[in-house]
Amino acid sequence: MAGFDLKLHGIQVEDVLRNPSPSTLYEEAIRFDRGTTLSDTGCLIAYSGEKTGRSPKDKRVVKNEESEKDVWWGPVNSPLDKLTYNINRERAIDYLNTQDRLYCIDAFAGWDPKTQLKVRVICSRPYHALFMSNMLIRPNEEQLKTFGEPDYTILNAGRFPANRHTTGMTSKTSVDLNIEMGEIVILGTEYAGEMKKGVFTIMNYWGPKNNILSMHCSATADKATGKSSVLFGLSGTGKTTLSADQKRYLVGDDEHCWTDDGIFNVEGGCYAKAIYLSREREPEIFNALKYGAVLENVVYDRDSHHVDFDNTTITQNTRGAYPIEHMSNAIIPCVAEPPSDVIFLTCDAFGVLPPVSRLSPEHAMYHFISGYTAKVAGTEVGVTEPEATFSPCFGGPFLVWHPAKYADLLAEKIKKHNANVWLVNTGWSGGAYGVGARIPLPQTRAIVDAIHSGELTDAPTEKDPIFGFDVITECPRVPKGILTPRTTWASEAEYEKAARGLAERFCKNFKTYEDGVSEEVIAAGPKIC
Repeated sequence: MAGFDLKLHGIQVEDVLRNPSPSTLYEEAIRFDRGTTLSDTGCLIAYSGEKTGRSPKDKRVVKNEESEKDVWWGPVNSPLDKLTYNINRERAIDYLNTQDRLYCIDAFAGWDPKTQLKVRVICSRPYHALFMSNMLIRPNEEQLKTFGEPDYTILNAGRFPANRHTTGMTSKTSVDLNIEMGEIVILGTEYAGEMKKGVFTIMNYWGPKNNILSMHCSATADKATGKSSVLFGLSGTGKTTLSADQKRYLVGDDEHCWTDDGIFNVEGGCYAKAIYLSREREPEIFNALKYGAVLENVVYDRDSHHVDFDNTTITQNTRGAYPIEHMSNAIIPCVAEPPSDVIFLTCDAFGVLPPVSRLSPEHAMYHFISGYTAKVAGTEVGVTEPEATFSPCFGGPFLVWHPAKYADLLAEKIKKHNANVWLVNTGWSGGAYGVGARIPLPQTRAIVDAIHSGELTDAPTEKDPIFGFDVITECPRVPKGILTPRTTWASEAEYEKAARGLAERFCKNFKTYEDGVSEEVIAAGPKIC
């Protein structure tokens, strides 16, 4: 798009701005981007430098009069004054103006043409441009000609640091969202995921403001009826893996919105974990990592260009970004009928939660706001035993409004579309991590299949005496003995102790949100609260 006027103060676009096609970006990333190479499958392998993950403590939202009352201020949304934002913005623009090449991607967020946002990305690394070309919805030639002014612009100057002596800066990294100006400024981090999640943060503000529920979830659809299912879950719970199901259409693997008409994918691609990836275990994802895809921070053999997916030398957070069209079961456009089932995935490393439970509307809101999973020993420095992790709405770092806003919208959509809500544990059974064993993936798949087929709708249940939800006690193709956790432990007393311990963690965590929710939702918590 040479000669296109961005109307962005300070950038001389006539000389340096280009908007290449994905194939050109791929070639230029190989030629010009320091720290990239090729795998044996034709993937671009890119390295993000010092930062191999997001920097949530360096995320900030500009405090403006119009949006100030909407924002849930606190650890997730740290306020930034307008002056500091302008300093960071000018710093980013000055850096971008020094580059021989800039890359501009004009694309859409959201597959529903009635509600999609126009996003412009300006960056100096072709790897970043290719990444966002994969992750956003790529316009056709006619749409590109009539694109016009974007709703939001991302200025990615990640190779240039923020000035840590500037008021409000705590490090050389700063990711700043200015809602009113429609901009995100990135300094001091080259991790591409900051752009992806920056767009999702925008959707998390804009969606609820327009009575649209933005969701950190994967989604699939029935090939016969078109009815969809959404799967919420934090990292490591199986959200992406379970949505890669050849029996169903893939709507998307990570970010969606739920309107009165149905659901739509926010993104044009997938961003899958690549650690321990294999063709045998996850063939759909493995096969999607081909020409045009980006692999981040993986270790490979320079002679054979073979990727060692089991190697965590650089980071455990290795990733693959690819267009959703690379998934053979993807439905294009990525839209579907309203969900018949809402599934909350949790990896309970304490071995307490049952493999599958049915949730009442109040329990659904309670567990949605809680957003529970657990880390296990060895996954992070200092973690020596199972550690409970709570992330409101299964996407705490990306929320803008109070979690109750999203929970209220979820309850409204569930009621309107008569959706069932399920809690599925993909974690441990027969004891905590180190004693019990992780629930086999084929059994979890069988549970999700039974949910989708309707086989669990009238399945027998028993009420959990502590957590209060309805535990499914019979599920096709799943051993009955595994479905009731207390019977899988060697000692019922030890199970009871672990269950009460986890319940106490739930109660302590939920106190943060009690001021914004109803008494009925609070009462849906564990009985020891």
